[in-house]
Amino acid sequence: MSHSRRTLSLVTVVLIFMLLAAGVVWRVVGDDLLGIGQDEIASPSAPALPESEMAAPQFSATVAQPVGGAEVLRDTLWIRVTAAGQAEAHRRTTLAAQVDGVVRGIPVRENDAVRGGTVLVQIDTTEHALVVAQARADLLAAQTDYRQQVLFDDVIEDRAIRDERERIARSRSGLDQAEVRLRQAELQLARTVVSAPFGGRIADVGVVEGQHVTVATELMTVVDLDPIKVEVQVLEAELGLLSEGRHAAVTFAAFPGEIFEGRIETINPLVDPESRTGRVTVLLPNRDGRIKPGMYAEVSLDAEALPDRILVPRAAILERGTGQRRTMLFVHEEGPTGALAKWRYVNPGRENDTYVEILRDGPEQGMVEPGEVVLVDGHHYLAHDTPIRLVDDVIAEGGRPGR
Repeated sequence: MSHSRRTLSLVTVVLIFMLLAAGVVWRVVGDDLLGIGQDEIASPSAPALPESEMAAPQFSATVAQPVGGAEVLRDTLWIRVTAAGQAEAHRRTTLAAQVDGVVRGIPVRENDAVRGGTVLVQIDTTEHALVVAQARADLLAAQTDYRQQVLFDDVIEDRAIRDERERIARSRSGLDQAEVRLRQAELQLARTVVSAPFGGRIADVGVVEGQHVTVATELMTVVDLDPIKVEVQVLEAELGLLSEGRHAAVTFAAFPGEIFEGRIETINPLVDPESRTGRVTVLLPNRDGRIKPGMYAEVSLDAEALPDRILVPRAAILERGTGQRRTMLFVHEEGPTGALAKWRYVNPGRENDTYVEILRDGPEQGMVEPGEVVLVDGHHYLAHDTPIRLVDDVIAEGGRPGR
């Protein structure tokens, strides 16, 4: 029994000794490993890792990640003014009846395209033709009476006397009044035909065949939709930056993702004292008539031109770091084993909806040059020196698209 107790005590001592030895070894090895990691991070030859990069998900260090890229440009940066607006017909008129009568024909329908001079409405001509016939008969009678009164006036030598007798004869015969009545009757007859004043499309037909109309009865509307105009209200502080003829980019809620190109047609010289805005009219080609009056529009107007600037797409710009945020981007560079993503901290300048200017002067030392390729998609979680490959569609290639 005593022998077993001595054996158990000996085994216990040996186990305690082994545990102590293992702890010492682990402490030494762990410190060595930690020292190696700290040396590598602190090495001046390694690029500085942003704090947020250490916490961000990392890609494989060996598999090339699919990314999208775009070239750096040297071009004019246009600072743009944006405003909301509404499409309106370039020309629009509502046609009304100018004579009384019954509608005998409407050879057009709504949305029909017509040319200037096309007959749109025909009003019955019977009564008006009779008035013309009566006016012609009255004129003929007046002419006969007039000729009788001046039948022998050609023998009068005094020209002033002849002129005076002619004036009196015209008045007595009613010739002047008869000529006026005939012209009026012919004009009324002509007004039974309603024609398009200009080329466009038919809208708001308000009458039907057989309907009796009176003067001022609205018949239909003609709208000229090519080009079509978009009227926008621009803040008075930005009106001075705009000029007629400059480029305009317009998007419509009805056509998401599609951009329509146009130009500034006019800038109203008056400012609304309540809204402090001025009306700017933009013209857009609309040959197929897709853009309809009344459609809501977002308009971007070229305002200020900044020539000879280094430009990168807005999607290329990232911010890294905690506390003080720093602006950076990734550049596509070829390495010994393939393409790599290289970050550069840069100084951004002016920008518009599409591009950001990169400045040479500023707190950051990084710069890009025209012709270099910057990453614009699939690059938000990359680390410095991550292997990459340029693709057209990041998602289709299995990459992580931009946010």
